[in-house]
Amino acid sequence: MTSTTRPERKKVRIHHFREMKARGEKITMLTAYDIATARIFDEAGVDVLLVGDSLGDNILGQGNTAAVTLDQMIPFVRAVTGATSSAFVIGDLPFGSYEVSPQQAVTSSIRLVKEGGAHAVKFEGGRRVSAQAKAVVDAGIPFCGHLGFTPQSENMLGGHRVQGRAEGAYETMLADALALQEAGAFMVVLEMVIEPVATKLTKALDVPTIGIGAGPGTDGQVLVWLDMAGIGDWSPSFAKRYAEIGKALGKAASAYASEVKDGTFPDAGHFFSE
Repeated sequence: MTSTTRPERKKVRIHHFREMKARGEKITMLTAYDIATARIFDEAGVDVLLVGDSLGDNILGQGNTAAVTLDQMIPFVRAVTGATSSAFVIGDLPFGSYEVSPQQAVTSSIRLVKEGGAHAVKFEGGRRVSAQAKAVVDAGIPFCGHLGFTPQSENMLGGHRVQGRAEGAYETMLADALALQEAGAFMVVLEMVIEPVATKLTKALDVPTIGIGAGPGTDGQVLVWLDMAGIGDWSPSFAKRYAEIGKALGKAASAYASEVKDGTFPDAGHFFSE
């Protein structure tokens, strides 16, 4: 008899990413914030799960990422790592947890790894945080960079603005990206960067780039899972909706409420009679 059991997937390790870049294999990344979605995405074969500070907007109802604290991040990271057997898990360091000094960045990163179980940490910025990045890597913690539109700096950037259009933008971003690579970053996220600049940066770097709204020329892609799955009425223009889970969930909840109201649930098959 032929087994229908799905073959166990090997655990994604940090060295696999450069290997994937070298052979032209795209890297897949989705955000995840809880056990249920992390397990589904892990079993679906997603390479990287990012526990992003986007949970401030999408889960905690805070309206932005800047309000998220490290204490809030840790339980979500722990939930995702606890549900994951193969995917590589990156946890965001939230605003205020790394900017002050390299020592602060190391202390915060240790907490995210030790208490949350993260396999790596990510924080925003280029040359201005290269000392923090190096200190984290020197402490033995893998670091992922983040350039382009950096949500924690939204006020400085003047809102949700596409990056890379200004004169000299490529040269500035390249200097930032190379500083992160020199500091030991194993990967760099490029968010809302115009496609020509993102593609040139990808070719200039030895480490992989992960794009979000940055075109197909990066080494991989990331989306917020709620945008990808159609939760809510709106998603950014760069986020393809692969399903309409929100509408399906709404229909299920409506059907449940109706059956409870009219007394058809629970029926005989859904309770214990003795």
